[in-house]
Amino acid sequence: MAMRIAEHLAKVTNQIDIPFVFKGSFKKANRNRIDSFTGIGDEKALKILQKVGTEFGIPTVTDIHEIEDAKKAAEYADVLQIPAFLVRQTDLVIAAAKTGKYINLKKGQFISPESMEHAVRKVTDSSNDKVWITDRGTMFGYHDMVVDFRGIPVMKSFAPTILDVTHSLQQPNQASGVTGGRPEMIETIARAGVAAGVDGLFIETHFDTKKAKSDGANMLPLNLMGGLLTRLHKLHQTVISL
Repeated sequence: MAMRIAEHLAKVTNQIDIPFVFKGSFKKANRNRIDSFTGIGDEKALKILQKVGTEFGIPTVTDIHEIEDAKKAAEYADVLQIPAFLVRQTDLVIAAAKTGKYINLKKGQFISPESMEHAVRKVTDSSNDKVWITDRGTMFGYHDMVVDFRGIPVMKSFAPTILDVTHSLQQPNQASGVTGGRPEMIETIARAGVAAGVDGLFIETHFDTKKAKSDGANMLPLNLMGGLLTRLHKLHQTVISL
């Protein structure tokens, strides 16, 4: 599955001539229900991620949840991601930073953009200047997320800032224990992010979103990615020319 998706996106991004970083979770540790899918085995998943990077010549990202994960994942991936719910975990952030890899800090749904300066400093004070921030929305009540685009320039003053479009459209904490979403709003949020000057976009995709093991409710079908990225690239070119 990962190879199929990566191959398609590598072709699309090469045609448009835009950078492409592939993200895959080697383990889905943050789940509402005990019977939710969590993974296929850490080493097996990490080897697949490594194969994606090698075969298509692209950087790869995976998230880590425990201190022990940092060194292990760093052997296979180019970027270590700190999940939003864990971004205040000092020991985890420092362990990731000390690997020397690029560190992607997901902004906590409960954290202000201004407070992300301290998370960034945990990385840079660990002698690692390779750090990004990714906004993934802020909790709005129990079942919805909002993106405050005022936070983009704030966070950009600390580090390059990416917008996680699809996670920002999640509708978490559903009674069923399975997260919902608003995928019809993907292009709206992505366009707004580009207009606000984000340095990159994170968009989840799958060739059959109904069969996705995680976050299928807020994904964009793979066959629609090419058209969306083409339109967003044109918008980006306009924005940077102003």
